[in-house]
Amino acid sequence: MNSVDGYPVVDHYYTIQGEGTYAGRAAYFIRLAGCDVGCPWCDTKESWSLDGHPVVSTAILVHCAVSSGGAVVVVTGGEPTMHQLGPLVDSLHEAGLEVHLETSGAYEITGAFDWVTLSPKKYSPPVAANYPLVDELKVVVAHRSDFEWGERHLIHCPDGVRASFQPEWGSPTMLPLIVEYVKEHPKWQISLQTHKYLGVA
Repeated sequence: MNSVDGYPVVDHYYTIQGEGTYAGRAAYFIRLAGCDVGCPWCDTKESWSLDGHPVVSTAILVHCAVSSGGAVVVVTGGEPTMHQLGPLVDSLHEAGLEVHLETSGAYEITGAFDWVTLSPKKYSPPVAANYPLVDELKVVVAHRSDFEWGERHLIHCPDGVRASFQPEWGSPTMLPLIVEYVKEHPKWQISLQTHKYLGVA
């Protein structure tokens, strides 16, 4: 857990949101350090350790986000819910910014986010208290069993939640299966990692 004065930050930068409902929209990303979920296909393993990353003050993070000119900030990780996020979210809101969260939900969500994307992981399932806060459910598909895994979490999410399956980048053979599943279950949609196609961070 961090102190309220700062957070261990892997990186923070202005880019294009590449995944989910807001794909294609400019956003300022704050990637916090620390994750004990341990997904083997994770593409940000450098964020797992809490050590070796600078602790950046909330004031500096807000200043950088505002200076970027963007209207949306995405707090991600690692697993950002390992930290007490209320002070950061409140400060970003006070600066007039919209604040989104990307999380596996492994720890209870703190902070009043404008948009919460839950991406549940089998290695550390979500805390039950997080489900009512979810705006978007995004399930990474690396195996056929992930479809049933996604359905198990969807029933706990609020009515009207945006639900999508996203092929794991290293498992391209899953994409045709996702296409067929979504055609048969149109409550779901497809999310792609468009930032990788665009060549942006």
